[in-house]
Amino acid sequence: LGALVLLLAFVPDHGFWMGAWYAVFHSISAFNNAGITILPTGLVPYATDPVVNLMIPLLFITGGIGYVVLRDVFGKRGRQGWTLHTRIMLAGTAMLIVTGVLGFAALEWTNPATLGQFDTAAERLVVSWFQGVTTRTAGFNTVNIAALHDDTSLMFISMMLIGGGPASTAGGIKVTTFVVMLLATVAFFRRRTQLHAFGRSIGLDQVMKVMALVALSVVLCFVGVFLLTVSHDGEFLDVTFEVASAFGTVGLSRGFTGELGEFGRVVVEVLMFLGRVGPLTLGFFLATQSAPRVRYPEGQIHLG
Repeated sequence: LGALVLLLAFVPDHGFWMGAWYAVFHSISAFNNAGITILPTGLVPYATDPVVNLMIPLLFITGGIGYVVLRDVFGKRGRQGWTLHTRIMLAGTAMLIVTGVLGFAALEWTNPATLGQFDTAAERLVVSWFQGVTTRTAGFNTVNIAALHDDTSLMFISMMLIGGGPASTAGGIKVTTFVVMLLATVAFFRRRTQLHAFGRSIGLDQVMKVMALVALSVVLCFVGVFLLTVSHDGEFLDVTFEVASAFGTVGLSRGFTGELGEFGRVVVEVLMFLGRVGPLTLGFFLATQSAPRVRYPEGQIHLG
């Protein structure tokens, strides 16, 4: 279906057979959140094309929310039968989409190298929609990423680290992890001993998994930044952006990828693999479980 719709954008410019090939390739690339384009100039010429700006985001959002969510949404149980996971994923995804789109528009509106090159407000909003959504998972671009303001790059780094949904085609720490981390933080400051969302409680075991996943992800990204900083001479923001993009399996770059040597490329490849498989999965694979023989008395430590 996605390929058929994209025919409307690519066939007029490239002829039927080449346009059909581009449509099929980009529909698959979008749904799998690969972010790969085989067009000579990428998707930049289609920055304001309505077909591309509607169909490609629809494909990578669908692929990025996860198969569990798709099963619930398109199943026969209706909205009342949606699981807590599905509700958190949809709410978190909507929140991140709005944040990314509005944030990109606000920060880049007057940048002549990105949104400022477009004449009308409607065109700038269309480009903001595409770039604000794709950065978190898919990695397509319709503007020059190297020309982004530093504050926009920092926002994109956070989006790429979050990524998409579990059991999806996206990387990162995942949206559910981010939402549960926020809920745990709010619960702590409100002195609550349990987490609640959409009429369901979230167990302590889930919270501990979230904290372990976030901690492992931060350590991996820190190590990645350190290794690239030691082995390559580049701007710190560019290096951090590269690491976040690799860990989130996004594929965007501020132009630093071409400067990487063999060691740097290996570091990026390892980060991509870990970001896709998940640090928590790797931790469970390496860890061994044993029943405690002794239960120790609880102690208190000072934090913060």
